[in-house]
Amino acid sequence: MADRPQQPARPAAERRSSPLKTGYLVLYNAISTILWGTILGRVLLIAGVHGTRYVFPGVGEFAKWTQTLALLEVVHAAVGIVRAPLFTTLMQVASRILLIWGIVTPFPNTVAFSPIYSTMLIAWSITEVIRYSYFAINLSTGSVPAAWLWLRYNTFFILYPLGISSECWLVWLAASGPAKQYTGVREALFAVLLVYVPGSYILFTHMMAQRRKIMRGTRAKVN
Repeated sequence: MADRPQQPARPAAERRSSPLKTGYLVLYNAISTILWGTILGRVLLIAGVHGTRYVFPGVGEFAKWTQTLALLEVVHAAVGIVRAPLFTTLMQVASRILLIWGIVTPFPNTVAFSPIYSTMLIAWSITEVIRYSYFAINLSTGSVPAAWLWLRYNTFFILYPLGISSECWLVWLAASGPAKQYTGVREALFAVLLVYVPGSYILFTHMMAQRRKIMRGTRAKVN
């Protein structure tokens, strides 16, 4: 979005639809910012006051449906509403859907009451509050504050490893515990862990490429 290349002039009919599309994307990103901000606030409050064991009962259902809403991003990329790579978008969303629906929901007693569930939600929610608010501001005003630009393209150095390691640990807890009683499920989860190795590398290098592109453009404007 912020790094879209300039495009040639479009037909008048397509230009007329642009405000509607922009308005929809601003609304989607603004709502997503509020939802993830709510998750972050509730996780920090519950964990701080009552302990991490109470995070899942207090926010788990809300987090599940908030993350499920992100399936729209795959649709956005697939139909061209946004210029995002479909493959990397699908990877990012699918891994989280797997965690929410394939790990946390069926095995809550093993994984959801672990402190790692809370660290995963914290990493996710901080990332998404920054990301969605960045897009909402950029789409509505055409620019973003320098501080928000820095957060968008630098915080992943900490948040991405925290999120990925938390996800892998929860998959491991499920695979080494309750999943053993279901034929083939344990093996499938261990296979998922193997996929995380190349998958996390692909996503991290994608984010690094985005960062280099944006930071290079920022330095060029300064100079």
